[in-house]
Amino acid sequence: MTEPRSSKIAGYLFALSAGALWGTTGPLSTKLYAEGAAITGIGFWRILIGTLVILVYGAFHRDLFRIDRRGLLIAGLGGGSLIALFEVAYQFGIAGAGVAGAAALLYTAPVLVAVLAKPLLGESLTTRRLGLAVIVMAGAALTVWGGSHGAGLTGVPMPSLLQGVAGGICAAIAYAGGTLIARWSVPRYGEMRVLLLEIGGGTLVLGIVLPLTGHPPAPPPTPGAWVYLAVLVACAVLGANFLFFAGVHRIDAAPAAVAATIEPVVGTLLALFLLGQQLTPIGWLGLTMVVGGVAAGYLGDARPSHRPES
Repeated sequence: MTEPRSSKIAGYLFALSAGALWGTTGPLSTKLYAEGAAITGIGFWRILIGTLVILVYGAFHRDLFRIDRRGLLIAGLGGGSLIALFEVAYQFGIAGAGVAGAAALLYTAPVLVAVLAKPLLGESLTTRRLGLAVIVMAGAALTVWGGSHGAGLTGVPMPSLLQGVAGGICAAIAYAGGTLIARWSVPRYGEMRVLLLEIGGGTLVLGIVLPLTGHPPAPPPTPGAWVYLAVLVACAVLGANFLFFAGVHRIDAAPAAVAATIEPVVGTLLALFLLGQQLTPIGWLGLTMVVGGVAAGYLGDARPSHRPES
């Protein structure tokens, strides 16, 4: 009983740490926009560089490239396509709805994961799991109403807002799908191999789709932009994904998605201190709900399971 409980605790903490690192995405992307980086280019270059780093690692660990056809299809093509969608959509979400807005829209994903994990992965859909997913989703939503430049969404022009909302929703769908694929594939193939398949597949998809749609991925225009991009790769691509995969290796997809919802807390706090964005009492309430939901999920999933959940 002790070992499974320790594994659950480790899994939840891995997912929590991943969410904290993902929280750097918004502020760093905002800095990249200020340096003149293109929205569509940021997603491509960060996963390309991440892929190259893992390929260097694979040169010394050749077993990394041993993968069956099913893994290539599901993790490489399926996961890679979702990564490509996420990378572009989330950047549009940040540009259109702000850091807090994009994070709030993104974290409708835990509800999708909790609902879809039952038919697709056979996970239990308990009242507690669904309730916590709804709580953190509502908390993230309150964050956007109280944290976008101090005026919720009222000061955002409508075309920009629609772009941001569409980007955030697409990112949420991609994130939910990626979480489900990771929960299936990581226990079978390992964290590093799945990470290579997904971001490598995402790089190929974006490398083909972006030029065909008239948006060839331009490299960052300044040395400062390259520095921000390098930090983004280290934190949000390699570090966060590896930690999240270590989490879903140990716990179900639904609690992992709830734990990673700490991202909007980190992202909004970084936006407060680094970007001068404001947070109203409603925003603070939202952040409190997210932290409370994440904490409740940890306490519930880390306790020994002597009887089935009701």
